[in-house]
Amino acid sequence: MINFVGNKFIAFFISGLAFVVAVVALVVFGLKPSMDFTGGSMLELKFTANRPDVAEVRTFMEKENLGGVVVQSTGSDGLIIKTQFLSEEQHQMVLADLRKGFENDQRKLIEEQFETIGPAVSAQLRDRSIKAIIVVNLAIILFLTYSFRKVSKPVSSWTYGVVAVIALIHDVTITAGVFAFLGHFLGVEIDVAFVVALLTILGFSVHDTIVVFDRIRENLIRRSSENFGAMVNVAVNETLARSINTTLTTMLTLTALTIFGGDTIRYFALTLLIGIFCGAYSSIFVASPLLVVWDKFKRRKYA
Repeated sequence: MINFVGNKFIAFFISGLAFVVAVVALVVFGLKPSMDFTGGSMLELKFTANRPDVAEVRTFMEKENLGGVVVQSTGSDGLIIKTQFLSEEQHQMVLADLRKGFENDQRKLIEEQFETIGPAVSAQLRDRSIKAIIVVNLAIILFLTYSFRKVSKPVSSWTYGVVAVIALIHDVTITAGVFAFLGHFLGVEIDVAFVVALLTILGFSVHDTIVVFDRIRENLIRRSSENFGAMVNVAVNETLARSINTTLTTMLTLTALTIFGGDTIRYFALTLLIGIFCGAYSSIFVASPLLVVWDKFKRRKYA
């Protein structure tokens, strides 16, 4: 049997270091928001043959003096171009310039879609995303407090909810920190899909944590006289195989999507991949040992 509780400070050091690095990256670099949060225009194009290179189109668009321009490939023959807000007149001028620069006898350019998101809409999306994350965390605390009401000793039932949320903050912060690095060095932007991925991570992580906590609850009912730390360690070991199997099968699928899924879902899948790995780690090495630390702190406080 592996002694997870006894080696908790090694895990806390690793988690703490990763968390601090992530926070520093978020403060120094920040996340690079897409037009979903800043507003702007998106032009989706399709080429009938021999799609031009993305770098070539990006260089061409930078000459249009439209501010920061993002060019992404989609499918085998399409491109998505994101720019600052374009009026209809500017839209038609850019489209005409693209046709002049990249059309020839063999290749024609077809406009599939033109979409504009104004600042008001983007601000509303940002506010709703923040509210959604806050509401989810509060709901988790309330749900776990109610679910564990019958085992309020040696730690209070609300402690399980608070510890689960601490683990969630750990998972989300580290995931966001990775994207702060990706945004700074590779220009990766975050969009609404990123927020959806974070909410999915919250659900997956708390589900994994609840499986361990539920086994702790069962052990408390059956072995109330045993040492709390020993019971937590037994619960983690009893659910370890399940946690590893579930996480690995999910990560294999997400790895395939990240590598082969294409530009449109690559970073969505990568967000889930990082977050689910962190969620499995925190359920085993952070959340459960924190319960033991909480219990010891309470005993010393009231000794």
